[in-house]
Amino acid sequence: MNFQTLSELAVLCEERGLGIGALMLEEQSAESGRSIKQEFATMSEYYGVMKEAVHRGMHEDTTSRSGLTGLDAQRVGAYNTAGEPCLGGPAGQAMAYALAVSEVNASMGRIIATPTAGSCGIIPGVFLSCQERFGWEDDFMVSGLFAAGAIGYVIANNSFVSGAEGGCQAEVGSAIGMAAGALTELRGGTPAQAVHAVGLALKNTLGLICDPVGGLVEIPCIVRNGFGAVTALAAADMALAGVRSVIPSDEVIKVMLEVGSAMPEKHRETAGGGLAQTPTGRRIMADLRRKK
Repeated sequence: MNFQTLSELAVLCEERGLGIGALMLEEQSAESGRSIKQEFATMSEYYGVMKEAVHRGMHEDTTSRSGLTGLDAQRVGAYNTAGEPCLGGPAGQAMAYALAVSEVNASMGRIIATPTAGSCGIIPGVFLSCQERFGWEDDFMVSGLFAAGAIGYVIANNSFVSGAEGGCQAEVGSAIGMAAGALTELRGGTPAQAVHAVGLALKNTLGLICDPVGGLVEIPCIVRNGFGAVTALAAADMALAGVRSVIPSDEVIKVMLEVGSAMPEKHRETAGGGLAQTPTGRRIMADLRRKK
């Protein structure tokens, strides 16, 4: 890749007269040796999997094997339709879709890791809800996935995307940043605005620990995906409105690395702390062990 930071990415886009998604497609093609058409087709397949996961999560039984989670996406969707939700609208739909994909993952269904399975609902939730709202074509959404991929590439190579390394800020936080930056571009924002959206999003999740109850990617992972989708929408709107990340996004990424490196092991996907070690969390763990 000809960029290693978000600032370099934005400059490269300006020099080539390309958006982030188009530039990343060219870069990926050059690095892989595959044609642009082949790379685009592969990403299109990934988007198809995301759409299938949303549909399944909203219409099928997603009760997990543990029995701890499932069907919350459908509950939120029904409430959005029948009630007068505090959030509602497109944001409520994004939240429901993000929950849907995460529940499909927890019930052993097929998803796309974006960037991990633990954060798999955020980008599909944001993308599918916005596609339905704005009437965008699938190919347009696929270009957005390349933009998200460029952002994820920078984060992964300068910080973490794994909860075991850097806590939930690395998984859910990275996914929120990827979704926010990509959505900013899809909505007509400049590469610079997209980069600001990433920083705005990441700042909101700094320090978030990874504390899966029972060691499963269910509690609190699934609901964090729902919240994450809403945060991504907010960050994109802020950036499009002209709000800037006063601390440059690349510096925010470095802070995520610093915070994650200082995070105790018990707060990095080991189920040794946080919610996993509450009285209820310990009881759930004991129940799961008895079932084995």
